[in-house]
Parts: sequence; structure tokens; C-alpha cells
Amino acid sequence: MAIKDWLRKVLVEKDSNVVEFPEEAAGTQEGDKLNIRIDSLSGMEDVDRVAGLVKQGNILFLKVKDLQKKDIGQFQTTIQKLKRNCMQFKWDIVGLEDGYLIVTPPFAKIER
Repeated sequence: MAIKDWLRKVLVEKDSNVVEFPEEAAGTQEGDKLNIRIDSLSGMEDVDRVAGLVKQGNILFLKVKDLQKKDIGQFQTTIQKLKRNCMQFKWDIVGLEDGYLIVTPPFAKIER
């Protein structure tokens, strides 16, 4: 299942409680942009790059399935380092069953 299919499933779900806000109430201005990036995590060296992207205010979808299949030990170490960064900077992180992680900056929270 690709990210598009997963997002479509989440957005079309009938039992979801969706609340829509008018643009004035959302606090957005015309110059404000929310960037969502799709990237891959291939090892320990990518954690610093990912941290830099999240510090800039990006929401990241990280593909970790390849790293998990290649080397489970390196995968666990990389995820632990990423989790430590998330706790330090108060980011939110969640893993998806399709081999993706979502990392958000402090202003965006993931509803569980």
C-alpha cells in the first residue's frame, strides 16, 4: 500500500471526526507554507539531515522499509537515535505498518 492509498483511506474513512476551520480561524497568512516531504532513511548518517529538515518546519514521511530489510541492527540503532532527537526537540514521531515513519515539528501533533 503506497502513501497515496493510505492517505486516501484515512481521508475517506466514514467514521472519522473531521473538523474544518475557516482560513481566518486557522491562523494562516498568505506567506505561510507547510511543507510535507517524502524521503528515505538509509542509515545513521541520514538522521542529522532529517533533523535539519524538521527544524526548518517540514513534516517528513520517511521510508524505512529498505533499511529494515537490509540490516535490522543498523535500523534499530538509527531509529533509537532519531527517537532521542525527537524527545530532545519535542517532535512527534509515529511508525506506519507500510514501512514509513512520520516525523513532525512541535507545532504539528499526530492524533493517535
